[in-house]
Amino acid sequence: MQWRTAVLTALLVGCAPTLKPPETALSSTPAASPTSVVTEDIDRFWVAHDAAMATEDVAERAAIIQRLYIDPGTPGLHALMQARDYTAQSFADVITRYPKYWASVRPLTSHARSAASSLEKDLATFRRLYPELQPATITYAIGAMRTGGTTLGRQVLIGAEIALTDETVDVSEFPEPMRTRLGAFFATRPRENNGQNNIHEYVHTQQRDMADVLASRVAYEGVAEFVAEQVTGKRPALEMYRYGPAHADAIRAHFVAQMDGDSLKDWLYNAPTNTFGVSDVGYYVGYEIARRYHEQAPDKRVALREMIQLDYSDVAAVKAFIQQSGYLK
Repeated sequence: MQWRTAVLTALLVGCAPTLKPPETALSSTPAASPTSVVTEDIDRFWVAHDAAMATEDVAERAAIIQRLYIDPGTPGLHALMQARDYTAQSFADVITRYPKYWASVRPLTSHARSAASSLEKDLATFRRLYPELQPATITYAIGAMRTGGTTLGRQVLIGAEIALTDETVDVSEFPEPMRTRLGAFFATRPRENNGQNNIHEYVHTQQRDMADVLASRVAYEGVAEFVAEQVTGKRPALEMYRYGPAHADAIRAHFVAQMDGDSLKDWLYNAPTNTFGVSDVGYYVGYEIARRYHEQAPDKRVALREMIQLDYSDVAAVKAFIQQSGYLK
């Protein structure tokens, strides 16, 4: 499979959702403890990377990655590959195409364990705010540059090569608009906000699936953003949170016009080449909806539970939630 730049230009700032399998969406729980953090795939990736890059035979690189990284990989790595449709060839393509990027990101990926150091405390806070919290596992692995975080069932899956970055990562080999988008994202030092990223994804393991409608997707992501802020006290230092309040009326009007459709190009998982000139404004809209709903609720714990347990596949219920938040006024 050839590497496709178009996939990268849709790389999400936090996570593009992976729909949970129906049989695991709200019922199954892993045997591991709620604070289980798996990082062993990272060291294995770099062994495979070095072995693959030691040969000039590009076709052989995929076979080496399959043998040394994928075959002995953890269930979390295999879930990440399923969620993002990764193959051995996906990895061979990106390590061949972007050697400077991989060399610069390598030392940062070694910090996965410390990057998750706040997890136990954050989950304790989460459980106080939401006693119904169900356990999930967290796996840090190296992906093929298509996500910094996603979920599959009760598994949080972190792409360390995106999530643990900072401004030192070399983006010079990337084509545009990928270079500008990822360069701007890396400059926000996402590795320093990794605790929020973990909880954002953890919230998704508690939520129901969403409809393929803009209103549902925006609400789904916004609730995860808001709950993660309530738990960690942090919010990502992303442009959408600066741009949003300054252009609130125009954003709201555009959202109202498009909320019943399925186009995400101005809203989610996008490059800044959209109507707003800012990536992922839908996260800001969803965050504002959740914030307002929570703010006007007399019982904050009940409001948090209602948001997390909302049936995001029920468009009428989602629209009622948005209406009740007061965001559309």
